[in-house]
Amino acid sequence: MTFSICVRERYTDENGTNQTRFGVAVTTRLPGVGTLCPFASEHGAVATQSHVNVELGRKGVEYLDDGLAVEDALEALLNADDGRPQRQVHGVGTAGEFTFSGEECKPWYGDRVGNNFTVAGNLLTGESVIEEAAATYEDSAPPLGPDADVDRPLAARLIDALAAGHAEGGDKREELPVQSAALIVETTEDRSMDPYYNDLRVDATETPIEDLRETYEQAERGFEMTRERYEDADDGDNTEDAG
Repeated sequence: MTFSICVRERYTDENGTNQTRFGVAVTTRLPGVGTLCPFASEHGAVATQSHVNVELGRKGVEYLDDGLAVEDALEALLNADDGRPQRQVHGVGTAGEFTFSGEECKPWYGDRVGNNFTVAGNLLTGESVIEEAAATYEDSAPPLGPDADVDRPLAARLIDALAAGHAEGGDKREELPVQSAALIVETTEDRSMDPYYNDLRVDATETPIEDLRETYEQAERGFEMTRERYEDADDGDNTEDAG
């Protein structure tokens, strides 16, 4: 029903402090995927799909917050799940990656582990969907990609990865026109304002990637306008006036 990507990126903030950000993005030919599949915190990102068990994502992130490695957290949850053969779950933690695709997932299904990221999907037109999503992300991921732009937000680059997979065919169920897409980005950085574009959902549309990108662009525009207006505020309370 879905393909998704989870990533971990290390970077240096404006004060020269080492930070880590985690992101997850997903799209499917069903409505409301953002309520079911993507989960993230400042300790990792998890995507749960294919006969979705939301607890794999919710508890998975909770376990990561408690200090468990991602492979230990997700494997433990899968071992306690009677529906394991139908599940697909993957994610990244502070220092590792994990993928699982049960043998009863619907074809085409599969997953891939890359350098600091994972991609997985099921009910796809073919393997090229996740390969293109992975390649597009790799090309933009600092410091690996030849086209990497360290100033371009991760949220925008996650949308690019979804767009690449979608262009390859994505979810094969063309008879289902109502689709959805979502993304979440979290970071260890303590910021006075969290960008509005780091937690976005398009719940019901026939053009999920285009709509998610437009939503991102409007949210980015709104964030920059708000930050410019209130950048001299002593605290975050004044930003409430913008709402």
